[in-house]
Amino acid sequence: MTKPSKPPKPRRYGIVIEKANGNYSAYAPDLPGCVATGATVEETEREMREAIRFHLEGLREDGQPVPEPTSVFEYVEA
Repeated sequence: MTKPSKPPKPRRYGIVIEKANGNYSAYAPDLPGCVATGATVEETEREMREAIRFHLEGLREDGQPVPEPTSVFEYVEA
C-alpha cells in the first residue's frame, strides 16, 4: 500500500515587472526562463502567476528539483 502523496509546499517567488513598448513583461529571477507579458500590470501579474504554476508543474513532471525562492526585493531611494 502506497502513501498518498502530499501536495507540494507553497513557495513565494518574487517577480520583476517591467514596462515594455506598449505592454508589460515579467520574469522570476529564481525561475530562469519563466516569463509572461500583459497589457497592464495586473494582467501581467496574473499571467506570471499562471506561468509560475505551469513552470513548476513541468519541473515536477520531468523529475527536476523545484528551486527554493532566494531572491530578495527592496526599493531604494536615490
